[in-house]
Formats: sequence, structure tokens, C-alpha cells
Amino acid sequence: MLLGSIADDFTGASDLANTLAKSGFRTTQFIGVPDAPPAPDCEAGVVALKSRSIPAADAIAQSLAALGWLKAQGAEQFLFKYCSTFDSTPEGNIGPVGEALAEALGVRGVVVCPAFPETGRRVFQGHLFVADKLLSESGLEHHPLNPMTDPDLRRWLRRQTRHPVGHVAWPIVAAGPASIRAALQASAARGECLTVVDAVEDRDLLALGAALDGATLLTGGSGIALGLAGNFAKAGRLGRQGSAFRPRGGPAAVLAGSCSGATLGQVAAFKSAHPALAIEIDGLMAGEVSIENALGFMGAHLAETPLCYSSAPPEAVQRAHARHGRTAVAERVESFFGGLARGLAGLGVGRLVVAGGETSGAVVTALGLGAFDIGPEIAPGVPALSTSGGAFAIALKSGNFGGTDFFAKALGVLENGR
Repeated sequence: MLLGSIADDFTGASDLANTLAKSGFRTTQFIGVPDAPPAPDCEAGVVALKSRSIPAADAIAQSLAALGWLKAQGAEQFLFKYCSTFDSTPEGNIGPVGEALAEALGVRGVVVCPAFPETGRRVFQGHLFVADKLLSESGLEHHPLNPMTDPDLRRWLRRQTRHPVGHVAWPIVAAGPASIRAALQASAARGECLTVVDAVEDRDLLALGAALDGATLLTGGSGIALGLAGNFAKAGRLGRQGSAFRPRGGPAAVLAGSCSGATLGQVAAFKSAHPALAIEIDGLMAGEVSIENALGFMGAHLAETPLCYSSAPPEAVQRAHARHGRTAVAERVESFFGGLARGLAGLGVGRLVVAGGETSGAVVTALGLGAFDIGPEIAPGVPALSTSGGAFAIALKSGNFGGTDFFAKALGVLENGR
């Protein structure tokens, strides 16, 4: 293994794995910290954790365990991957985990760059933009678990961390890899543990990747991985390209727990042509909605590829949180979708499309899936995935990714491999 990555949720892990596979790494995504070595041909390993919204101390412990396993596999460079919208709270977990990994590896001046221009995420003057809006005005300020109310990544990180936070401005980035490398070295010399780096175009990320040749640790969205394969290829150390992805036919279903605007549009498009079951949060919390009833509906419509969704507009989600508590709602929804996924597997469903990071984590955990081979890209940031034995082909979609036809497109790629 050359590159070892730690992702704070399962959709983010597949997003990163997609970027690494496209850029030339033979890539495997692991669900949780494995208890055995990877296949010998694994050049980039991505350990998917469900650590984004748990207590910071737990997130640190899980991330350090993942780091220990990746080091044991011989990884030379390490990447902490989080969402390109920097999903976190004033308490963490991006800053605390980043600092803990830096301290474990004995490094400073560690890059922080969630930019992903292909999906409209850009960092300029230390501020994160989503398309043409600041993060705090993009709709992410209404995120049900991690509302992002401040676009200044330096200020947000400073609330989460113990050390000063640095910044490498865009003119330095535009000047090229040597300029970036010198700025990061200066940041480290000032004692700045984490350093926000501007990037507004893919060429900025490619320059940053070149500047990070030999760097022990970096952090960011999946875009930061664009330039990493070139460093290893230049040294003649990549050579296992190709995918072990296995398409899967047969019964399929779609499960959506994300409440993002993109997912709401995808739900509306898909249910116009497929059976769909809406899960009302109040009914779920009151015990009026059961996994058994939902499974009965899905099973009765398997020939038509059914959809089950709890996705709802932000104001409805906020009202539900006010009535029942944010944590209680999240736990109940995740438990529901995990149990439903197990039931669907029992009915012979081997092809699933899942929308939402927390929902994806619940489904994959409930199904006991240990690792994925990376297949074709369905949409930017979302690859087709399959288990090594071919029992499941699955797509794990971050809430904001994909066009309105994503569900139908994903089902086709999972079945046909293209």
C-alpha cells in the first residue's frame, strides 16, 4: 500500500476511492478498520469510518486506530478525508481529528483543503464557496446534523483546535508547487498545525498535489487527491490499474435518508415512475411506522424497483428535531434503514442505491459489508461499488451529489458496469 486514507463517513470514502481509482491507483474501500491485511494488489486503501457526527474523543480514537492499521500495511502517505462542505460543528470533528493525526505522525503545516471544483466547492481567501454562494448561504446552514453557519474555515477550525491555524492564499497557489511547498514549510515553522489552502480550479489541486510529494499527512475533500497519483507514477511505483468491480443484476431498491435539495429532486424524479414509500418522522418516532410494514411494501413492488425515503424539506426536519430531539431522530432513522436493508437482502435484493452519508453508513453496517471494489463513476464523486464476492453492487451517494436522474442512472451502472 502506498497511500492510506481515513474517511469520516461512508459516502465520502467512496467519493475519495472514486478519485483515486480514476487517477491510477488500484483502490479498495474498507468498512471500518479491517482485522486482516488487504489484497496484495491494493495501492490505495480507504478506511471508511462513521465518525463525522460522533463525540470528538470517539472520532479521534477511531481515526488513530485506522492510522495504525494503515501504517502496518506499509502506507507512506496518509490522507484524512472529510466532506467538501466541511460538515462539522464548533466542537469538531475535523479539527480535533486532524490535530490528533498530525501529532501522531509528528508533523505541522498540514494542508486543509475541501475544494472540489467539479461539484462547485471552492476555497478562496480561506472561505468555502458552494457554487456562487458562501457556504453559510448555500443551504448547508440548515444541515440537520452539522449546520455550517460560518464559511471562514480558519475561524471555524480555530474554534475546534488547540493550535494556530495557517493559510496559503490563492496567489501563492497559482505560483505553483514550489511556492506552495515553501508556504507550507513556513506555516509549520510558525507552529501552525493545520493550514487552510485556497483552490478554485482543478489546476490548483494538481499543483497542490505536486507540492505534497513526500508529505506525510494531508487533509481535505476528495479533490485534494487529484494530483497524488502523479507523484507515485513519476517514481515508477504505480502499476496495478484496473477494476475488480462486478456488476449485479436481479432485484434492486433505492433508499434515501438525505434531506438535501439535490436528493429531494432525485426522489421526486424517481417516484414519478416507480413505487415509493414516504417515511414520516413523527410516525416513525411514535412507533406507527415499522420495518416490517415497509418491507412488505418494498417486497410487493420489487419487480418495479421501489423507493423508500425519509427525505423532507429542511423546515419539516427542523420541526421533527424540535419535537423529538436531533440525536433521537437520527438514531431512529438510521436504525430503520439498516433494518430495512437487511430485510431487502433477505428478499434477494443485491443492488442498492443509498442517498445520504448517515443512511449509507447505517445500511452498509447493517449488511455487514467489509470492503468494496471500485467501479465506474456514476456521477462526480460517486462510483459504483461491489463486494469482492459479488453479492452486492451498491452506490453510496452524498446528499448533494448527482443530477435529478441519479437513481435511475446508478441502477443501470450497477447492473451493466457502464
